[in-house]
Amino acid sequence: KVVTQRAPSESEISDLRLAWLIAKHTKSNAISLCKDGMLIGNGAGQMSRVMSCRIATWLAKENGHAEKLSGSSAASDAFFPFADGPKILIAAGVTALIQPGGSKRDEDTIKLCDERGVAMIHTGTRHFKH
Repeated sequence: KVVTQRAPSESEISDLRLAWLIAKHTKSNAISLCKDGMLIGNGAGQMSRVMSCRIATWLAKENGHAEKLSGSSAASDAFFPFADGPKILIAAGVTALIQPGGSKRDEDTIKLCDERGVAMIHTGTRHFKH
């Protein structure tokens, strides 16, 4: 379900589907970044979802995909409990997010996305693995 004012574009939807699939098969606090049908960064195995966001964006840059961050799509295997993780992703250039939703503070994250023109989808399904 699209929960933001802006719906994702066709290319963002394609990248969101790929990022969602990769997040499904990645362990705890997975953040997957995709652009143009390619995984460009992945953060996982952290105790903090914020740290996974930092790692995913850092790895994208470290592996030569810094220019692909602008307009990229991101998936989170579980909901964002605060807007701090999405802030990191949006600052890096992410323009579309997919996540399960279900946090008490979902409205904070939706508001942030709306303020920044970022599309977000809530799936209602968690992939969180330990």
